[in-house]
Amino acid sequence: MLFTDRLDAGRRLAARLEHFTGQDVVVLGLPRGGVPVAEVVAEALGAPLDVCLVRKLGVPFHPELGMGAIGEDGVRVLGEDVLRDARVTPGELARVEERERGELRRRAERYRGERPPVAVAGRTAVVVDDGVATGSTARAACRTVRARGAARIVLAVPVAPPDWTHRLGGEADELVCLATPPDFFAVGQFYADFAQLDDEDVVACLRRAAGRSHRFPVDREVEVAAGAVRLGGHLTVPPEAVGIVVFAHGSGSGRHSPRNRFVAEGLNRAGLGTLLFDLLTEEEARDRANVFDTTLLAARLTAATGWLRGRPGAERMAVGYFGASTGAAAALWAAAEPGAHIAAVVSRGGRPDLAGTRLPDVTAPTLLIVGGADTVVLDLNRQAQSRLRCESHLGVVPGATHLFEEPGALETVTDLARDWFTDHMAAAHV
Repeated sequence: MLFTDRLDAGRRLAARLEHFTGQDVVVLGLPRGGVPVAEVVAEALGAPLDVCLVRKLGVPFHPELGMGAIGEDGVRVLGEDVLRDARVTPGELARVEERERGELRRRAERYRGERPPVAVAGRTAVVVDDGVATGSTARAACRTVRARGAARIVLAVPVAPPDWTHRLGGEADELVCLATPPDFFAVGQFYADFAQLDDEDVVACLRRAAGRSHRFPVDREVEVAAGAVRLGGHLTVPPEAVGIVVFAHGSGSGRHSPRNRFVAEGLNRAGLGTLLFDLLTEEEARDRANVFDTTLLAARLTAATGWLRGRPGAERMAVGYFGASTGAAAALWAAAEPGAHIAAVVSRGGRPDLAGTRLPDVTAPTLLIVGGADTVVLDLNRQAQSRLRCESHLGVVPGATHLFEEPGALETVTDLARDWFTDHMAAAHV
């Protein structure tokens, strides 16, 4: 015996994984026994918890003998040796798989209800079970998570047979195990308490974790998934935030833009969350045409919004856009997308005119902030505002030029944006 129970195993496993604390990690437990272990790990790492649903495919006349496993998104892993030795026919395999896929769907509905799976795209997924025996279930889990776009997969278990790395090599980017005893024949032999769990135990773990996931603050570097592209970002969410403002940078600048960081910090002090991220990769940014590609930038903003709304605790928050320069056009373009549900948009020294034919489709209340001395851009903003059909306001900062470098100018921008977002996002928060 090595572990008192699954909670003891979870605490010890969490200690081995502590270097992931503060990173963009999601912890996925394998039902049923892996979920309480994963819950302890997720709490220790300050990470969201979800289930990774897989089912063993048992040989028809010997169901305890696994001939493979299936996971969500159509993933299937087969043990060809077992299939051959047990002489399982294609028809028998199909019937077993059909039955287990039905059970997979039932468990997804039972465990998550209407809640969507926690987003793993672009993140480190730590897959946790209470132990590995044959490895087929763990293999299916890793392949399922890979198919969902995880940037890195860590398979972590308290106990496994000595040859487990040989069995699972290549399925995960990192394998973590506390013990590989030579006398291994079953996971349960290494637990003093290895009680069978039911669905209610799994649901209880997920409910407790969901409650913890809403306990902000968050202030960390993240990797935003936009299709096949991964974009660096920084997410800050103060306690009790009602909304998160996503920044769309302009003129090729990124998440480190000092002016946008200044505004973001002001919004954070007012209790609003912020996501600053790079709309372009370093390679893409070298091509100046991409800086003015409103369609591309808007698509990245839409993808980032979907990624954000998939994070536990953020799914019910209002989302707003803050666009600067060409990023303002991208913000308005993305806000005009059907079903975007953007609570408010603010443009700082922006080029809303570049949103063109999309302007009449914007429904989000829009604030256009322009420097009084930035005459050309001021005129373009007036023309763009005349095409907006939503609630809008043009805020002019007297004497300010395009970059708002004059004393007190950026403070004024921050105050205007803070008030606009606070007023409109509080009303949109559900």
